[in-house]
Amino acid sequence: QVQLVESGGGLVQAGGSLRLSCVVTGRTFSTYAMGWFRQAPGKEREFVSAISGITSIQLHADSVKGRFTISRDNAKNTVYLQMKSLKAEDTAVYYCAAGYYKVATNRADDYRYWGQGTQVTVSS
Repeated sequence: QVQLVESGGGLVQAGGSLRLSCVVTGRTFSTYAMGWFRQAPGKEREFVSAISGITSIQLHADSVKGRFTISRDNAKNTVYLQMKSLKAEDTAVYYCAAGYYKVATNRADDYRYWGQGTQVTVSS
């Protein structure tokens, strides 16, 4: 059984930083792309960042470029999302997702397994 467990969310002031973690169990980790998506209240889920399997090529949404960094530790089956210069509009539930393939994409349909989400709240 594949499980993705996110952690690291919380309440932070605008301009602050948080690091989200997602541990994957039950599946070979290093080969597949990993992604982060988010959903704010009343809005659709949107892509945030992704990292490819094997080559660790990163992909970011324009709204987070230069502020967020995605990384992975294959020895720990963990993917991270380092978030800096947080804004009120970054407030959302953040979901970790494991891809069908090794290539990182921004399409939710390319991700097979999903975590339960972790809340990030940025106060202005």
